[in-house]
Amino acid sequence: METTVYPEKYLLRFTQQLDHSTPEAGAFTQRVVVCHKGIDRPTILVTEGYGGAYAQHPDYKDELSELFDANVVFVEHRYFLESTPEPLDWKYLTAENSAYDLHHITTTMKQLYPGKWISTGISKGGQTTTLYRAYFPDDVDISVPYVAPLNRALEDPRHLSFLRKIGSRAERKTIAKFQHEILKRKSEIIPLLAEYSEQHSYTYRILLEEVLDYCVLEYPFALWQWGTSINTIPSLKDSTKVLFDHLMSISSPDYFSEQQPYGSFFVQAARELGYYPYDTKPFRKKLSITSADGYLHKLMLPDSAGEIEYSDALYRKVYQFLQDNDPKMIFIYGENDPWSATRVPDFKNKKNLQIYIEPGGSHRARIRTMPEATQKKIIEQISSWLQ
Repeated sequence: METTVYPEKYLLRFTQQLDHSTPEAGAFTQRVVVCHKGIDRPTILVTEGYGGAYAQHPDYKDELSELFDANVVFVEHRYFLESTPEPLDWKYLTAENSAYDLHHITTTMKQLYPGKWISTGISKGGQTTTLYRAYFPDDVDISVPYVAPLNRALEDPRHLSFLRKIGSRAERKTIAKFQHEILKRKSEIIPLLAEYSEQHSYTYRILLEEVLDYCVLEYPFALWQWGTSINTIPSLKDSTKVLFDHLMSISSPDYFSEQQPYGSFFVQAARELGYYPYDTKPFRKKLSITSADGYLHKLMLPDSAGEIEYSDALYRKVYQFLQDNDPKMIFIYGENDPWSATRVPDFKNKKNLQIYIEPGGSHRARIRTMPEATQKKIIEQISSWLQ
């Protein structure tokens, strides 16, 4: 494969069992991209939580690989893009099966790369890194999950508590006023939303008025998640088109459309990863919907998924593993990222398990976005573990 970053790069296809406890269930192929630095170098296992097409780009690089001059074994998650089984049977999309996928790949690739291994992933990929460590504690030497939530409910209320406190009172007030103004101008905005949806070929399971409601409810989460400045919020005296364009730039309806590409993720969220709720109370007089409860099932799950019931067994397994052990793990979070509302707990008396929070940081928090002294501390810690 073409590469501008690594000396060599390869595309591999691993045959994986659909259900690692039931071989007769069948198999599928999983996309793996290997970026080679040298067999004497450490290896970074990237546990992508979604599709992995971007890893094939010639300019793809990983932060830890750059910092520690390491190989990369990048794994596309099962049921995404080229790693989707045919026929599609959703019952095999489980955290346990994804952990066994990674176990198979890691144990195989260790025959080529016998040095130290670091697993890492971002967001849902960070969740995958964490659950993989809970299922196979000794597969890798170090884990560095970035911005990885550990939800304990289908609609974890800690996200709402976080949003009610994040930022200053003035900032939260500015956000709420914008949301109210959008709903106040609903009759003017619906035609704009209809035109926008037609231009992008978006269709929905619900009425446009309800789609707008969800865009407004999603708005503060998305704004804080990606670190968008409050100063970008337009004046309430601006035209409806200006306000609408800003809303679309932060909270587009594609997320709630039938064309969104995250069906596999929503199956996982509904089954065991959990998600976040919406607070309708401040806007109930202006909303078309009476409640947002159960919106994941109503709007996001693929029709073919059928009935899926949430279980907190995965949360309890990961929590128990982190509580009872002291693995070499460094968790990276952003202070203002709503996903940090459900970050892993700061367990007492842990020497190896460490949590770092970027001041004012968002979902884009990385080692290199940390204050210089914190960067140095993290890099020195990982370097010592690699010895």
